Amino acid sequence: MWSEIWFLASKTLIATFRKRSALLIYFGLPIIGILGSILLYGQQGQTQLRVGVVNDDQGQQIAADTIGFVQRLDHVQIINVTASELKEQLAASKLDSGLIIDSGYSESVLNGNPGHISIESVKGAQVTAYMKSMLHGYIDNVAAMAKISGGDQAKFRKLYDTYHSSDFKLTSQSVNDTSVTKAMSFQSIGFLLLFMMNSATGLSELILKNRENRTYYRILSSPINARTYVLANVLVNIIVMIAQIIVALFFMRVVFNLDPGISMGEMLIILTLFALVSVSVSLVIVAFSKNSAMAGALQNLIVTPTCLLAGCFFPRSIMPEMLRRISDFMPQSWALQSIDKLQSGEAMGNIWFHLTILFAFAVVFFLIATYKFGRNNDTRNFV
Repeated sequence: MWSEIWFLASKTLIATFRKRSALLIYFGLPIIGILGSILLYGQQGQTQLRVGVVNDDQGQQIAADTIGFVQRLDHVQIINVTASELKEQLAASKLDSGLIIDSGYSESVLNGNPGHISIESVKGAQVTAYMKSMLHGYIDNVAAMAKISGGDQAKFRKLYDTYHSSDFKLTSQSVNDTSVTKAMSFQSIGFLLLFMMNSATGLSELILKNRENRTYYRILSSPINARTYVLANVLVNIIVMIAQIIVALFFMRVVFNLDPGISMGEMLIILTLFALVSVSVSLVIVAFSKNSAMAGALQNLIVTPTCLLAGCFFPRSIMPEMLRRISDFMPQSWALQSIDKLQSGEAMGNIWFHLTILFAFAVVFFLIATYKFGRNNDTRNFV
């Protein structure tokens, strides 16, 4: 039987990849998915925050020192502008935000009640939160000194000068930020799961296409039985899935230099388990389809929506709680959760439950497909 299975599998592989378009579909699309992830996350990272400053409190030391404090913040670029220029450049997105210091600002700080200062932006809190939090801390410190001095200018000046000339030193050390790279690789795997499921369904549909063009019946007229035929198709699926995984991981790690934060061996184990799930799901789709058109419709109805809900296109963390609960019933979600836990530092042995769930999905779907094939009442049973 095994020689017959291998004979059918090899013939199917040769017939499938005789067309160059098959190489693009099965191996090109995962690479395109990796490129899409790089383009999606490639612009993220540390960027310079362009801040326009309007200082109407000229000649005041506190106002000048406040601007100097903002200028010393990491990834902040100060540009002195007028009020009209600020509005124009904010509207044209030439500036990310604006710091407006009105006349009387320094006096209000000395009185212990800071005011006459504001931050403007058309991009919202995502660009103003960092500067606002740092600026509030600085102004509150200066205002606290003013309250402590009780209106005594000499005492305030002594506290203020001591604050600015503090002799303590902060030592900082830069480390590589791997979050963007991990996000790229995680998103690439999400796309890969989608392509794996689509590829598995496409290969399993060959059973229906061969039945439609009568090839299936001609094969059964030989000593080869239906069970051997289906097992050969499963073998083809597994071979293509593993090849697809290896090619995708090679391009991700070697060609595009994306470090997922976990070893390639661990990634291969998880994706191979998911490959079994993909094959089993594709067999269920074929088992419940009367023709290839119906199988294509079921594929569109099942694969893409479940990948969407499972977090293959965007993180589950941004989804409502109800949708996250629904995604727990989808194998793609368990594969992605396994990778996420490994990226967070978990050991492979600590995700045994996730791997068991993936294997259980594969077993259940294989059993459903086997049962349906066995109950098929067409002219010829598949199994």
